[in-house]
Amino acid sequence: MRNGSAGKMYRIQEFAELAGVTVRTLHHYDHIQLLKPRRTGTGYRVYGIGDLERLEQIVALKFLGLPLKQIQLLLGREALSLPDALRMQCRVLEQKRCLLDRAIGAIREAEAAVRPGRQTDAAVLKKIIEVIEMQDNTDWMMQYYDDASKVKLAVRQPEWTPELQAECSRQWMELIADVEGALGEDPASARVQALADRWTKLVEGFTGGDPDITQGARNLYADQANWPASFQQQAKPFMNKEVWSFMAKAIALRKR
Repeated sequence: MRNGSAGKMYRIQEFAELAGVTVRTLHHYDHIQLLKPRRTGTGYRVYGIGDLERLEQIVALKFLGLPLKQIQLLLGREALSLPDALRMQCRVLEQKRCLLDRAIGAIREAEAAVRPGRQTDAAVLKKIIEVIEMQDNTDWMMQYYDDASKVKLAVRQPEWTPELQAECSRQWMELIADVEGALGEDPASARVQALADRWTKLVEGFTGGDPDITQGARNLYADQANWPASFQQQAKPFMNKEVWSFMAKAIALRKR
């Protein structure tokens, strides 16, 4: 062992006790090359403070719901510094706390409104369902994205707040109404091309222009027949097929 906490090295049992994890967990992370310790001349695993920082990121990302395979991709590609990683973790946890607070608030409202022998107000229960399904829909949609896309979306997730979601929904509704008013016009006209530009910018607001995320979004759109009923209902105001087809023609002209 070397002196000084910054340069001190720990054998696996010491490191497990220091970090509050099991030796078996460290063996597993080593086996899947998620947390690779150094080796002494005699073959013993040894860990340093840098390994503790990486382990904190692994444990935090696992708590946030990412599987180990995605965590490995994320840490391998992004190489986040500890301050950046902690900020990201804090934002994601704040978002989850906000969702939980909303769910708890809705349930408490329902609890206060329910009275024995009286008919339950459907609107109260609907609010609970909507809050919970907001998270369920996010989890369900991930099946349309590959591992690389899931990692990128996980990094960007803290930025996608309920307020931003509401604003994007408002912009989409306004745009769709404007496109409906332009149906039948020449897709190459200045007016329609301006609508196509707005459409493209809104799409890129979600995808960030990333080709992997864009492909996942296309996969999602193409499988509408298999969307859950609740998601179909939520998406219905945005899914005018005539509008989407018209915009596809206008956008194709822009790419020529």
